[in-house]
Amino acid sequence: MLATFLIGLREGLEAALVVGILVAYLKRLDRKDVLPRLWTGVGAAVLLALVIGAVLTFGAYALTFQGQEIIGGTLSLVTVGMVTWMIFWMRKAGRTMKATLQGGVDRALEAGTVWALVLVGFVSVAREGVETTLLLWSMVQSFGDAPSAILGAALGLVVAVLAGWLLARGAVRLDLSRFFTWTGGFLVVIAAGVLAYALSDLQEAGVVPGPFTAAAPLDAAGSVLVGWGGLPFGWAFDVTAVIRPDSALAVLLQATVGFMPRMSWLQVIAWVLYIAIVGTLFVRGLRRPAPRPTSSSVPASSSSAMPVTTESAATRAASTASPTPEGAS
Repeated sequence: MLATFLIGLREGLEAALVVGILVAYLKRLDRKDVLPRLWTGVGAAVLLALVIGAVLTFGAYALTFQGQEIIGGTLSLVTVGMVTWMIFWMRKAGRTMKATLQGGVDRALEAGTVWALVLVGFVSVAREGVETTLLLWSMVQSFGDAPSAILGAALGLVVAVLAGWLLARGAVRLDLSRFFTWTGGFLVVIAAGVLAYALSDLQEAGVVPGPFTAAAPLDAAGSVLVGWGGLPFGWAFDVTAVIRPDSALAVLLQATVGFMPRMSWLQVIAWVLYIAIVGTLFVRGLRRPAPRPTSSSVPASSSSAMPVTTESAATRAASTASPTPEGAS
């Protein structure tokens, strides 16, 4: 529940702040009359995410066990790719995100069509929605459809919407740069765990060599070897006698660091390589200096407090790996 709560909170807050930029900009332009079009696009993006989640959840029941494992493993790999791309892409796009969103609104208003602004709202939220759906679906699958995992995600999204609304109104202050830095690091570890789980699915389906295939090394009794003797397609370790796979401790470890009581060598190697490579790049990015906000980004009056606060927050939110706030000017 904790892991899915944090994912729902982080991804939901990111989407809420993006919407905050768009709404604040339209209010600044005194074009509240077109806000319903924007909300229509946002609603369509949320609906798309829900439909994808429903298709993945209920569509799997019509598949064989092997088909479910192949689909689950493949989508988990796609999720890892999307999360990794998002972490580093946001670092580059964060400083220009506000201008990009406002430029999209300007072009939509110039076009003068209803669908133009609907499309801006849809595109601005759809990426976060689809990414969140895939990531949460992968994690819920790994937990065995645990209701607590779904509840955690729902609570995270609700808190994110509330926090985004309060931030936009200037009712609360939050160091978003630090928040997204910590949650960015958390996502790196989560993605490593999803990668390990994806390989487990694909190994069970027989698509990737592993303990469930003919490539597995066996002992004299016909059991798959554990430890160094099982390298590379056997079990790296097996502590199921100490930590039951269905125990609360096992679920907690899998949710936070991707640890499972029994893991194959390919899973362990993939987890270690992902943490080593992506984690190193992430930490290296934290050491890069970022420009401090200028005095021009400080609101001059209470009437402009909401737009400036929202844009500044969302800009920093977009740079998930920066330890210092990005400029909002």
